[in-house]
Amino acid sequence: MPNLENLKKQAKQYLRWHRERYYPVAAEIRAALPRFQHLDDNQVLEANFKLSDAQELIARQSGFEGWQALKTGAPAMTVQKKQTAPAPVLRSTSAQLFVTDIKASFEFFTTKLGFGVDFVYGDPAFYGQVTRDNAQLALRLICEPVFVGDIRQREHLLSAGITVDTADEIKQLFLNFRAAGVPFHQVLRKE
Repeated sequence: MPNLENLKKQAKQYLRWHRERYYPVAAEIRAALPRFQHLDDNQVLEANFKLSDAQELIARQSGFEGWQALKTGAPAMTVQKKQTAPAPVLRSTSAQLFVTDIKASFEFFTTKLGFGVDFVYGDPAFYGQVTRDNAQLALRLICEPVFVGDIRQREHLLSAGITVDTADEIKQLFLNFRAAGVPFHQVLRKE
């Protein structure tokens, strides 16, 4: 077991990382401390985190129930099992769309669909990203067909799918897009 002074320094380092909003520390805090397990990275970094929390983190990582148990060297954990990190939770995804006219694509997503432009690379532009709420779409200019023949129409291949929380939001989004003149591959229907 490392000496107590080194463990105290490690605890202070975790406290410092938390205060500096160093993202990798959020996953370690969430994995070791039960009161943080239901929070995402931002929530962990915004939560109150004291030196005693950092000490408990070090103790649990070392196989002890708490800081006092670690200091006395008495394993107080009833079951000595290795802590496993929780499975990663995917909070969002970003799709990449291949487009043949990037300027027209940016125009379509901003004026018709209500997206904002995050960034554009190149002069002339060849890559960029648009966002709306938690939806992110990367637009990449290509100069040749991505799909062979009419496979996109025949196989009903989607370019992108956007998830909302309720059926009412789906209907409202459909009506908003239709009012903006957005063409649809198929009409709104239950599946």
